[in-house]
Amino acid sequence: MLKKEFSFLALFFILFSFSQKSTLKGVVIDEDKHPVQNSVVALLTEKDSVLHRFTRSDKDGNFQLKNITTKKYILMTFHNQYADYVDEVILKDGENNFGNISLLSKSKVIQEVLVKGKVGSIRIKGDTTSYKASDFKVGENANVEELLKKLPGIQVDKNGNIKAMGETVQKVLVDGEEFFGDDPGMAVKNLRADAVKEVQVFNKKSDQAEFTGIDDGNTQKTINLKLKEEAKKGFFGKIDAAGGPIKDIDSRYNSNVLLSSFKSKRKISAFLLNGNTGQDGLSWEDRDKYGDNDGMSVNMDDDGNMNYMWSGGNDDDEPFVDTQNGYIKNTNAGMQYSNKWNDKQTLNLSPKFNNQIYNNKRIRSNKRQIGASQLNENSETSSYVDRTNYKLNVSYDVKIDSMNTIKFSTKTNFYNTNSYDFTNGNTTDENGVLKNKSKVNLNTDSDKNALTANVLFKHKFAKARRTFSININWNKLNSNSNNYLLSDNESYTSGILTSNININQNKIGERTTQGLTTKFSYTEPLSKKFALEFGYQINLNSGINKQSTFEFNSTTDNYDVFVNSLSNNFKQKIITNRPSLKLSYNSKKINYGFGSGFGFTTFDLLDQTLNKQYNQSFTNFFPSANFTYKYKSNSSIRLSYNGFTTQPTIDQLQPVLNNQDFFNQVIGNPDLKQSFTNSFNLNQNSYNMMSEIYMYQGISFRTVTNQISNNRDINPDDAKTTTKAINTNGNYSGNYYLGLGFKIKKIDLNINVSPSINYRKSVISINNIENDTKNLGSSFDINFSRNKEKKYDISIGNRFSNNRNSTTINSEIKSFNTNNLSFNFSVYFTEKWKLSSDYNLFTRQKTEDFQNNLTNQLWNARFQRTFKNDEFTAYIMVRDILNQNIGIERYNNGNVISEEQNDRLKRYAMIGFTWNFKNKNEIKPQPEN
Repeated sequence: MLKKEFSFLALFFILFSFSQKSTLKGVVIDEDKHPVQNSVVALLTEKDSVLHRFTRSDKDGNFQLKNITTKKYILMTFHNQYADYVDEVILKDGENNFGNISLLSKSKVIQEVLVKGKVGSIRIKGDTTSYKASDFKVGENANVEELLKKLPGIQVDKNGNIKAMGETVQKVLVDGEEFFGDDPGMAVKNLRADAVKEVQVFNKKSDQAEFTGIDDGNTQKTINLKLKEEAKKGFFGKIDAAGGPIKDIDSRYNSNVLLSSFKSKRKISAFLLNGNTGQDGLSWEDRDKYGDNDGMSVNMDDDGNMNYMWSGGNDDDEPFVDTQNGYIKNTNAGMQYSNKWNDKQTLNLSPKFNNQIYNNKRIRSNKRQIGASQLNENSETSSYVDRTNYKLNVSYDVKIDSMNTIKFSTKTNFYNTNSYDFTNGNTTDENGVLKNKSKVNLNTDSDKNALTANVLFKHKFAKARRTFSININWNKLNSNSNNYLLSDNESYTSGILTSNININQNKIGERTTQGLTTKFSYTEPLSKKFALEFGYQINLNSGINKQSTFEFNSTTDNYDVFVNSLSNNFKQKIITNRPSLKLSYNSKKINYGFGSGFGFTTFDLLDQTLNKQYNQSFTNFFPSANFTYKYKSNSSIRLSYNGFTTQPTIDQLQPVLNNQDFFNQVIGNPDLKQSFTNSFNLNQNSYNMMSEIYMYQGISFRTVTNQISNNRDINPDDAKTTTKAINTNGNYSGNYYLGLGFKIKKIDLNINVSPSINYRKSVISINNIENDTKNLGSSFDINFSRNKEKKYDISIGNRFSNNRNSTTINSEIKSFNTNNLSFNFSVYFTEKWKLSSDYNLFTRQKTEDFQNNLTNQLWNARFQRTFKNDEFTAYIMVRDILNQNIGIERYNNGNVISEEQNDRLKRYAMIGFTWNFKNKNEIKPQPEN
C-alpha cells in the first residue's frame, strides 16, 4: 500500500513538473549558526494546510525544493532536537532563496512553537495563551471588546462581563500596566482594536509569587493587551454623541469622550461618559471596587443561581444598583497616567468620578417551603438612588538597585449615597390565606470612605533564587449612616387581623473596620529545580460598630426616645498568626509545590452595651499544593489544592436586631466560629495549531466545615421570621465546564461548544431544624460563526440551561428550563455602509409555582455610514424594535424558588455621530518578527 502511495505521488509530481517553474532553497542552522542535518522542510498549502512537498536538509544544512507552483505556502521544519518552525512564503517564478532558518534547541525552549502567519494565530506557552490580533478581523474603529468576541476560548456576554477558558476575567492590563485602575471594562470598551498587536490570557500570580517563583495559590484571570509600536507614539481618541426622543419618558442620550496620548512608556488618557441608557454604569460586581461590600461576595450566574461567600470585614448595606434594570442617569469621568523612568521607577495614577441617579420598580414573588407547608411572599418595591463616588488609585514601583525593589500602592474612595425605598408586601399560605401585610418607607443618607495601602519590599541575595520579601497590606472603612424608617405592619391569624404595629424610627450608624496583614517570606534554592519557602503571616482585623435607634416623640415632634433593644455598641478583634513552609519544583515540563501553614486564631469580642465579652481561639492546618504538567508544546494540565479560613463579619457577630423589615428581622451571633474551606481544582487547555482546534476544561470541588449560614425562626401564625447567623456542616459543591472550538475549513465555519454542570449541597436551618438543600444546574452553549472581511460577519448561537432544586423537608423537585437563541449579523455595502443587527429569543418554562410560560424577543439594529477613511461615522440605531424588553429572572436558592420582575428601558431610537481620530504623523507599521 505504501509503495502504491509513493508511486502515485511520483506520478503526480511528474505530471505537473512541466508547468511549475519555482525553486525554493535555504539553509537550516541552530542558534549557534551550526548547520542542522536531516531536518524535515515541508511546504503546506496555505488554504487548508495540506502537505504539498517536503525534503530533508543535508549535512551542511542546505535544502532545495524544485518545480513548485508559484503561489503562497506555509513552510514548516521538524527535528526531534529542535523546536518546530513555521512561516509563510510566497514563491515567484524562478529561484527563491529563503535564507537561513534558525532553530532553537528544545532544551532552551519551554514548550513553545515559534509561529508566524495564519497558523500562528494562537500560541500557548505554559499557562499563557496568546492571540495574534491582526488575524482576527473586526470592523473599522472597533474597540477591544469586539476583538475579544472573535477570540477562541473567550466569551463576552451582553453585560460586558468577560470569561476566558471558562473563568471570569478580573484584570485587563495594557502593556503589563493597569489602565484606569482595576476596572476591566475601561480598557476593552475604550481602546481601539487596531492598536493591539497581541492579546495574552493568563493566570496572574501575586507580586510576591512572581518574585519568589513559588506559587502561593493567589491568582487572577488576566488579559494583557500588547500594543503595536506605532500605537505607543502619538495620540488617539474618540468622541461619540447620540440622542433621540422617546414617548412618555425622558429622551435618550449618550455622549462619550476618550482622549489618549502615548509616548513610549508614558501613557496619559482621560474619559467622560454621560448618558441615560444604562451604558458604562456600575454593575453588580462593581460594588466591590467601591469599598461598600468588603465582606460578602455574591455571584449570580446566567440561570439565576446565587452563590454567597463571606470573606471577613462587613457588608454595610449599600443599595443595589443593576444597570440592566430600571432607569439610570450616569456620569463617569476619569484620568489615567502611567510612566516609567530609566527602567527603575514606575508610576501609575488613576483618579475617577462617578454619579448615578437610579429609579426602578421591582416585583418579587418567593415560594418558601416550610416543612409540609409553603409561604408565598409577594412584594413590590419602588427605589430611588443618588450616589456619588470619588476614587483614586496610585502605585509607585522603585528599583532601588539590582538587589532591592519596593512598591507602594494605595486606593482611596469617598462616596455619598441618598436613597429612598417604598415596599408594599404581603405573605400568604399555600391556600392564599393572608398571614401578614406591610408598607415600608426607608430613607437613607450615608457617607463612607474606604482606604487601602500596600507596601511590598523585595530583596535578592547574591546567590541565585535566594530571596527575602515583606508584604504589608492595610485597609480601613469608615461609614456613617442616617436612616429614617416608617412602616405599617399588620399580623393575621387564619386570615383575621390580630395586630397592627406602626414603626417611626431614626437609626444612626457609626462603623469603623480595618485590617492589617503582614507577611514575611524567605526562599532558599536547594538545587537547580528545587526551592524552599519559609513564611510567616500575621492578620489583624478589628471593628467598632455603634447602632443607635430613636423613636419618634409626638410630644416634642422629634426623634428623641432611645430604644435600648435596637441599639448596641460592639467591638471585635480577630488575630491570626500563621507560619508556613513550602517546597517547590520547576522544570521544563513539570512544576509542582506543596506545603502547609499553621494558623493560630483568637476572637476577642466585646458587647460594650451589655458589658459582655466573647473569647474564642482556633488552631488550623493550612495545606496547599499545585501541580502543572506541560505535556505538549501547546497543552498543559494543572491541579491545585488550597485550604483557607473565612472569618464572620461584624454584622454577623453583633447581637443587635435589625427591624428594617418587620416580618423579616435579622440578629447577629457572637458565638459564631470561623469556617474552613478545602478547595480542589483541575484545569486543562490545549490548542492544535494545524487543525485549529482548541479545548479547555476544568473541574472544581469544595467542602466547607463550619460554614456560616442562617437559622430562620418562623412564627406559624403570622410568618414573622427572625434570622440568625449560625455554623453548619455537610456543605460541599462541585463544578465541571468544557470549551471546544474548531473550524470546518471547506465552508469557513467556526463552531464553539461549551457545556457545564454544577452541583451544590447546602445545609439550611428552619426553626432550629437542619435540612439539606441540593441544587443541580446545567447548561449547553453552541455557536456558529462565519465572516469575510468587509463583506459580512454572521453568528448564530443557542444556550439551554436547566436548574433543579430539592430539600429534605420537601421531596418534590423544583425544576425549570431557560433557553436563549441568538442571531447576530453585520453586512457591508460598498465598504462604507454597514447594517448590524442582533436578535435574541428568550423562553422560560412554565412551572407548578409559576404558571406563565414567559417568552420575549429582543431585537436591535444599527445602520451606519463611514467617511474620510473611516474617521467619521454617522449612524441611526433602534433598541428593542419589538418593544418586548422585560426584566424577568427566576432562581432557586435553598428552600426558596423566586421570580423577580424589574423595570426595563424599552423601545427607543437614537441618531449619532462618532469621530475616531489618531495622530496624522504616526510611524508606519513595521514588519513583525
